[in-house]
Amino acid sequence: MFSTDKNIETIAELIEAVKNYIGLQTKYAKLDVIEKIVRLLTALTMLAVLLLLLFIGLIYLSFATAYALAPLIGTALAFACVAGGYFVMLFLCMIFRKRWIERPLVKFLAGLLMNEQ
Repeated sequence: MFSTDKNIETIAELIEAVKNYIGLQTKYAKLDVIEKIVRLLTALTMLAVLLLLLFIGLIYLSFATAYALAPLIGTALAFACVAGGYFVMLFLCMIFRKRWIERPLVKFLAGLLMNEQ
């Protein structure tokens, strides 16, 4: 029942092991957070680059479509038709925003951030 030097040394070693374990777990948590932030920033950067390229392509495609329609219906009406097409797409995106934007975004972010490895 009385403590001996061997018991005190064992308890001291156990305390050191627990401190070391807690320190390692803290480092692991920090590295895990850093990894998730880097993955999120990479995904956002890729999305920004792809959206920029998509928008540039759409601008050129819009002008090409308007100039292709110009001989048939007139320049002003051709540009108005292209703009009307964009308004229809905007209206559809507003109607289906949950299905097309919110749900896939939530699934992507949940998969990215809640990745249990």
